[in-house]
Order: sequence, then structure tokens, then C-alpha cells
Amino acid sequence: QKRSRGLEYGIDHYEGHFYILTNADEAVNFKLMKASETNTKKEAWETIIDHREDTLIEDIDVFKDYLIITERNNGLTQIRVKTWDNSIDYYLPFGNETYTAYSSINMDFDTKWFRYGYNSLTTPTSIIEFNMETQASNVLKEQEVLGGEFKKENYTSKRIWATADDGIKIPMSLVYRKDTALNANTPLLQYAYGSYGHTIDPYFSTTRLSLLDRGFVYVIAHVRGGEYLGRPWYDTGKMLKKKNTFNDFIACSKYLIQEKYTSAAHLYAMGGSAGGLLMGVIINQAPQLYNGVLAAVPFVDVVSTMLDETIPLTTGEYDEWGNPNKKNYYEYIKSYSPYDNVKKQAYPNLLITTGF
Repeated sequence: QKRSRGLEYGIDHYEGHFYILTNADEAVNFKLMKASETNTKKEAWETIIDHREDTLIEDIDVFKDYLIITERNNGLTQIRVKTWDNSIDYYLPFGNETYTAYSSINMDFDTKWFRYGYNSLTTPTSIIEFNMETQASNVLKEQEVLGGEFKKENYTSKRIWATADDGIKIPMSLVYRKDTALNANTPLLQYAYGSYGHTIDPYFSTTRLSLLDRGFVYVIAHVRGGEYLGRPWYDTGKMLKKKNTFNDFIACSKYLIQEKYTSAAHLYAMGGSAGGLLMGVIINQAPQLYNGVLAAVPFVDVVSTMLDETIPLTTGEYDEWGNPNKKNYYEYIKSYSPYDNVKKQAYPNLLITTGF
């Protein structure tokens, strides 16, 4: 298969066939195809799992008797277990909306045991061994939380949705101590990344406990530019649609204030690298919403950087931001590039970090 622009695929092998995870034929959320070793031409591929508009296929794991499919539906990771003869087909049960689950290292091909990782905003990371035949499971290891009396039942998490300017619902995952009062005086830290299709799943953090134990609410805003709601969530947050990322974050901030989770006097925002670009934009566009902003190694001089082709990453980044050597991209990038839109106004308190 010669390289074709926009065509992606990954390949596994099992019993004389290649299993191909691909976005071919406008399958933006990917589909699973099958090809014989003796005829791999695209027109001979068979469909194993067809494209679905509401479900992104992220990966597969091949075992002798079982196929594991990691999917994402409505923002939530799902792990699907099926036998090759289709006599068994089910999903692992996950009981909340603020978790991260992923296939771990599975070295054995001929086994009924599948290892996966699980954590949530309130649950430390565990490696779990799951019997695909009996559906019994064992926790092999759970992350140890040092330095305190951590009890997961002291914390609560949930998912809420804000509405962006264009009517799209934007999900947020939030966590706080159960004894934290939610009102205009509650400090809240809102985090996002929002680029390259990189999804920030709700994950457990030991260092975050310090904030939660001092009365903070912590929020992950799943803005467009990531892949939380499938590949279209990424496609509508890059290139000439990049401003959706920034508008989504601001819409989330307004919702959190409106619903009395916090107030502008106690709202803080944080993002790094491409998420630092997001921080640069929001303080130019809506500085009144934030008391403080943390920008870690922020990408803020977008026009100059993307015009400098001597930087090794630049030309590859055209697929994310656009090529500013073309007038329409130049004007669009310049309209949001933080460095080019600084003006005389009251900015929030800033902590900016950089590094070698």
C-alpha cells in the first residue's frame, strides 16, 4: 500500500490474516478490516467491525481465542471482549463517568487472562487481571498513596456539560472532597490541553490530593481539539476551526461560575505546551473570568514559529495549525496567536514556566 494523504492504518496478524484498523473510505472513527496474507490489496479487505459515527475504535489486542477492542463512546473508554467465532461478545463493566481504562502489557498469546489498567479521579491506578472466560478478576497491584490518610470515599467526582457558543455540548470531569462547600468562594482549578487529538482522560493524581484537601475543585475540560468524543472532536478543533478549542474552554469557565461551583475571583486555569497556547488565548479574550492562570512551557508565538521552517517540527505542524505561508491561514492564526494579540487590559495573575 503506497502512502496516501490522510489514510491511516495499524496492522495485527492472526492465523493467516492481517487485521487492519483503518480510517479508509471516510471511516473517521476507524473500522476493523481483515485481509488474507496471500491477497492484501485493499479491494479484497473484509469488514470485521464497521465504522460507527458514535464510537471511535482506538486499538485491538489479539489473543488465540479472543479479540479485545478498545473503543470510546460518548467520551468513555470501553473494553470489548469477543471470541473469534462471535459466540461471546461483551463489555467490561465500569461503574462511573470519570475513569481511565486501558489495555496493559499482554505478552501471552494463548491465555484467557487479559491485563488492563484502571484508575479514576478518586481511585488510584490498578493493574487488573481479567479472565475472559469466567469474567473473574484479580487486582495485581494498586498504586500506593503515601504521606497521608487517603480514603477514596472522602472524594466525589462527576461529569457535567457546558454549552459552547455554537450550541455544542462540552463535557467536563470534576473532582472534590465531599466536605467541600460549592459556592462563589470555592477555589477551582480548570485544566485542558485540546490539541493533536490527544485526549486527557479523567485520571488519578496523588499530587492533586494536596489541592483537593485544601478545598479546591479540580476540573478537566474536554474541549475540541482532543479526541474525547471521537475523531470529529479533533477535526473540529484544529486548522481553520482551532478557535473552537478556546471558545469551549471559556464556555466551560462561564458555566462553572454560573452554576456556582466558583466565581471569577476564585477561578484558576492551567495548561501546558499547546495547552499553554490555550492559556494565552483565554487571557487575551476573557481575562475577567480568571483570578490566576498557570501556563507551562506555553506555545504563544504561533505566527513567527510556524513561519520558521528551520525549526524541525514546523512543517509537520502544518496539519495541526495550518501553513501561514498561505494567506487565509496566516490571517486566521494571527487573529488568535497570543503574542500578536496582547493589549492594554487587566490581565489575571500569571505563573509562566519554561525550560530547556
